Amino acid sequence: MIRCEQLPKCYGSVRAIDGVSFTVEAGEVAALLGPNGAGKSTVMRLLTGYVSPTAGRALVGEIDVAEQPVTARRQIGYLPEQVSLYPELTVRRYLAFVGEVKGLPGRLRRDAVAQVIERCGLGEVVDRHSGKLSKGYRQRVGLAQALLGDPAVLVLDEPTVGLDPVQAVEMRALLRALAGRTVLLSTHNLAEASGLCSRIIILSHGRLVAEDTAAALGRRLEVAGRLVARVDGPAEAVAQALAALPGVLRVERGHADGQAGVPFVVLAPDPEPVQRRLAAAVVAGGWTLLEIQVSPPTLEDLFVHLVGSGN
Repeated sequence: MIRCEQLPKCYGSVRAIDGVSFTVEAGEVAALLGPNGAGKSTVMRLLTGYVSPTAGRALVGEIDVAEQPVTARRQIGYLPEQVSLYPELTVRRYLAFVGEVKGLPGRLRRDAVAQVIERCGLGEVVDRHSGKLSKGYRQRVGLAQALLGDPAVLVLDEPTVGLDPVQAVEMRALLRALAGRTVLLSTHNLAEASGLCSRIIILSHGRLVAEDTAAALGRRLEVAGRLVARVDGPAEAVAQALAALPGVLRVERGHADGQAGVPFVVLAPDPEPVQRRLAAAVVAGGWTLLEIQVSPPTLEDLFVHLVGSGN
């Protein structure tokens, strides 16, 4: 349903994305992941016809977005990262205006507006001016306008960005209710991607670094064990000692959690011998090993491994 074929996009001498190719099948919910500047928003603007690719093709169904932008847009509901509303219009009037722009006739438009108001939980604010809405309700209105006209494809750019925890949970519940549609959403939140999406697409510096189902990406990490150790000792020195151990791929220092010692996450292809070396290194350093356990690696481990912790 969505297909990108060797898409580059240049702004002068700056290459925002470079040869990006991926597919999202009909009815699939896919996450577009990547750090700031990875090219996520550029890909979404290309798919929705807001900008044209320097080369390659972006297709919705079998429609080339660059060649038939109007026809393609009729298939797409788009929620941009920054939702632009008309502050002087009420929510109902704004949605009616969007429905009119999308070509919905009178009775059908009224019914469609009523449906998205109910679906997106906007009943309490339907007669409030858009300029007086909270961030959470603005995002809901943005999702409602994207749903008008019952598009086959939804493209959602950071739908939970800037929301407080309660608003984010409510928005994710709305997104889960979209099952059956083809959805591409961008997010920084790995837990959100894992919970909502069956396919994960990861960009870094404008390039595709991974594309697969969440389960298949998880299997890539089966070659790496994940040790979680808690050590009472100087954090910087402990981290350096653990990173220097044979067989260690990466060491991450955890955040202080009110418990004794400092937690560390150690990735290693074969955790068993590393576990023994780790214990010996801690003792040799004169520190105290408070806890050590092996746990399965996470999608976050893969993400950091692919895009680098410095992005």
